[in-house]
Amino acid sequence: MQETSDINQIMDASIPLVVIETYEEKKAEDLLLRVARQREARLARWSLTDGLSTLGFGPQLAAKETRLNEPVELLRHIKTANEACIYILCDFHPFLSDQPEVVRLIKDIALNHLAVPNTLIFLSYRLALPKELSRYASTFTMALPNDEHIMQVVREEARRWSQKHGDTRIRTDNITLKKLVASLQGMSASDIQRLVRAAIWDDGAISLDDLPKLNRSKFQMLDLEGIVSFEQEVDSFASVGGLHNLKQWLEYRRDAFTSSDHVADRPKGVLLLGVQGGGKSLAAKAIAGMWGLALLRLDMAALYNKYIGETERNLRKALQLADAMSPCVLWMDEIEKAMSPDGGDSGVAQRLLGTLLTWMAERPSRVFIVATSNDISRLPPELIRKGRMDEIFFVDLPNAQVRQDIFTIHLHKRSLNPNDFDLEQLAVASTGFNGAEIEQAIVAGLFQAGTEARALDTSALLAACANTSPLSVVMAEQIAGLRSWAADRTVPA
Repeated sequence: MQETSDINQIMDASIPLVVIETYEEKKAEDLLLRVARQREARLARWSLTDGLSTLGFGPQLAAKETRLNEPVELLRHIKTANEACIYILCDFHPFLSDQPEVVRLIKDIALNHLAVPNTLIFLSYRLALPKELSRYASTFTMALPNDEHIMQVVREEARRWSQKHGDTRIRTDNITLKKLVASLQGMSASDIQRLVRAAIWDDGAISLDDLPKLNRSKFQMLDLEGIVSFEQEVDSFASVGGLHNLKQWLEYRRDAFTSSDHVADRPKGVLLLGVQGGGKSLAAKAIAGMWGLALLRLDMAALYNKYIGETERNLRKALQLADAMSPCVLWMDEIEKAMSPDGGDSGVAQRLLGTLLTWMAERPSRVFIVATSNDISRLPPELIRKGRMDEIFFVDLPNAQVRQDIFTIHLHKRSLNPNDFDLEQLAVASTGFNGAEIEQAIVAGLFQAGTEARALDTSALLAACANTSPLSVVMAEQIAGLRSWAADRTVPA
């Protein structure tokens, strides 16, 4: 196995400290036990609750009455031991931050590695060694299950359900199974087992309806709420007025992105530029809905942290999460808030940009970026050049026909019949309105009609439009400048 070979290479290189970050402690211990047997080396395991004990073969390394539960006692014991051993230290991370004696003892053991080649393997869900120890250490990453292994887990859970229910076969189809396997990529075997079990055992079926719930559960397991949010409700383009060019562009590229087969030129992402309230956010949700993918929203403002280095770390964690949720759509809302230096951020924006550009260039995962922006002049040219994003679409103010469509969509949402309204007259009255303003005009009309105890009609909506000062009037100069800039530089959405 490749993992066994990799661990052996670390051992052969005489590296005294090894960090393994994983939730699958048992799997990691089994791997290390195989390595120890191959090398005919002694292997021991320590935890705060069980103390020190030998795994596999060999004599006990400490008297049972001592157990060596305390980290300092354990490390003193290892430091004075004359025979080499591989020590698995489970959940040792709390003792590395505020106990200088622990750090010093570990360093002593590492420095003495040539004389007594003890290897300390720190096994935890998350662990960062202090800087004075990191130069003696190597990090090993457990391999995640591939498609074949994931399908084995699915079959095993289906078999267990079938045995419990009189050999009844679960209900599913090949297309759904393919999407299920794609959604489970990036997860550990134990997490995959739990997610598949939850999908099967409630109704004995794996259906397309299970995939959104599975993606939500997967996101919760990965745990990065606050910076990245999982958008539970995604729209279809039926609820988006206009944007015909964008819809067609996405339709042409749907199969190239969603296919699990290797595609040389897989779509990377789009930048949606436009006036506020024009429907950029709705379009991002509709892309995920159209392609049947999970939608993650990255809050660019939430990335920033007052502590040095934490902002960049937040972005790296967010991008790692997107990789783990692949295939998915990553919506970077108002991207200029994080990527435009304001002269007083001590270079944070430049470092964020570098991290993002490196990830965009090297990512192997199927993550489609939808970046939205209200002011492209604040974005660095490195981010918006061809090759980073596939296309820049401009979401303009809707024309008369699109305004009619938007009225129709929002009236339908409120269980009202659009045929009862003069849509052409409403389209004229709402000249210069964006989609959000049209929706608010309908909301205002409903409130007014409710106050007067009558049904909503065209006259109430016309009055609501007349009482609205659209953004295209309030900020006429800025919007005119944006439209002028976009005319020859972007593709109309």
